[in-house]
Amino acid sequence: MRIDLEPRQNISRSRELLAPVAALIIAVLLGGVAVALMGISPIEAFRVYFVDPLTNMTDLQEIAVKASPLILIAVGLAFCYRANLWNIGAEGQFVIGGTVGGGLAILTHNGVYQSAWGDAWILPAMLFVGALAGLFYALIPAFLKVKLGVSEILTSLMLVYVAQLILDYLIRGPWRDPKGFNFPQSVPFDTEATLPLLLSSGRLHFGVIVTLIVVVIAAVVFARTMFGYQVRVVGAAPRAAQFSGFKSGRLTYAVFAISGALAGLAGVMEVSGQIGQLQPSISPGYGFTAIIVAFLGRLSPVGILIGGLVLAVTYIGGHPSIGAPKTDSARRMVYLDGGTLAMLEAQRERVRVMKLFTGARWHDLDLVFPSRVGTPAAESALSAEFRAMCKAAGVPNITLYGLRHTYASLSLERGVPVKLFSERMGHADVCSPQAW
Repeated sequence: MRIDLEPRQNISRSRELLAPVAALIIAVLLGGVAVALMGISPIEAFRVYFVDPLTNMTDLQEIAVKASPLILIAVGLAFCYRANLWNIGAEGQFVIGGTVGGGLAILTHNGVYQSAWGDAWILPAMLFVGALAGLFYALIPAFLKVKLGVSEILTSLMLVYVAQLILDYLIRGPWRDPKGFNFPQSVPFDTEATLPLLLSSGRLHFGVIVTLIVVVIAAVVFARTMFGYQVRVVGAAPRAAQFSGFKSGRLTYAVFAISGALAGLAGVMEVSGQIGQLQPSISPGYGFTAIIVAFLGRLSPVGILIGGLVLAVTYIGGHPSIGAPKTDSARRMVYLDGGTLAMLEAQRERVRVMKLFTGARWHDLDLVFPSRVGTPAAESALSAEFRAMCKAAGVPNITLYGLRHTYASLSLERGVPVKLFSERMGHADVCSPQAW
């Protein structure tokens, strides 16, 4: 018996809207089966994964912060995919945008070029050059497709690794922080080069507002402009578009430029918002995850907004392990005074802590000392003091590592008293001074 699969000629609006919802429900059910086979309650897993991140303000802020780059990149990809062009390299455009924008922050570090011009221009200039870098980086596969007929899938994907290697070289070479104790990281960005926070606590920054503005503009472009109509026609009926006089080559450049610019903008907002400096890796794979967000949202800006929020919930909810003991407070602060670690002072020295959480509340903390803390006796005393402080703060399990860079790094300055504030910032992310 032969079975033929044919596409539907007419798809109702309700089917189109329910398709991603059905896909999400099926994925949750399959995940529940896998969790049940591991001997864990699927209901408890669902609660930790989808419900707990929505129960406190800190996690809600984290969801918005995580969704912002996903939505911004996915909106740009929607322009390409609606035109039947396949930009798979948004990750590389994200990285190159963050690299170039962050490079401007490094160039103007400690007041350089600010005496005559002031400092108000730095952040807007960072956002502009980051978006411009992503734009030109995306035009490379567009040019190769238009002029030489090279597949944009292959070229855009290979350029991801080129961008990552460029960033890695710069951070391990000329842009390495001379006071960073040989860690591959740049100097911390000045306050003028970081996105302002929207709330006094947490990490919700101005980039979230920019993302919402972009979603509104993209929705208007697709629904109300000739360019949006042209994108839809070229993607749905290329021959009809050709007879109508639409230039496919010009459109290829345009949609790749928009896609690359938005990915580059997302990259520079990531380094100037969440991270506050350049590192060898500035993305957990936002550019690739955004492809899922784009199709989950049916290539619609409003749908992408919803899809990005759903994926962000899975980012936050997927980190805690099920069944970890819960403390009474959703936020814990560990205070350590004494020893020879560094204190953040006038935005010059960074105390940067990467935390590993195994519960929806403070439970386990892994801390890495990047260098020896004085004599072995002093290090032992400091470790004992820190353990006592953690237990007093309700963190029952504390692990101290030596010369590793697995979960954390701290800038070191001997002889300066320590005031280390470690606060839950969602899942395992950098706790930056801007968040304090």
